[in-house]
Amino acid sequence: MSRVQLALNVDDLDASIAFYSAMFQVQPHKVRSDYANFIITNPPLKLILMAGQGEPGTMNHVGVEVESTAEVVQAAEQAEKAGLATTLQEKETCCYALQDKVWIHGPHVSWEVYTVLDENAGAGSMSAPRQALQAFDFIDVSGGSCAPGDACCPTEV
Repeated sequence: MSRVQLALNVDDLDASIAFYSAMFQVQPHKVRSDYANFIITNPPLKLILMAGQGEPGTMNHVGVEVESTAEVVQAAEQAEKAGLATTLQEKETCCYALQDKVWIHGPHVSWEVYTVLDENAGAGSMSAPRQALQAFDFIDVSGGSCAPGDACCPTEV
């Protein structure tokens, strides 16, 4: 199942977690000192809270979480056929997870279409099977990692 992702900049992570937990009646899926994410079933939404990354109350970035690398490749192919600019990233450690993704650049905001390969990238293990992304050249991020707000999770790409 795909779900829309909204990443919001917040100033008080604890207060924001409490608010969104009450609003959506769900506890966070993952919490770090500067980050939290919620997997919300109804409506299908991945809500990301990023502390200290931008003006509180503004959007950090938007995206669509998909189930597989094949769906990331499909999104990239569709965007390129439509003449849209894209940036592909393979095995990117971002938002405390290992991901394959494509950024589709719009006039005001870029959309991230991504799949999570390893939910606990900091643990150094690959918990999800990988498929080859042979059709595209990717940004070389081997061995690298980034924090929310860096090039892997930009407000604008």
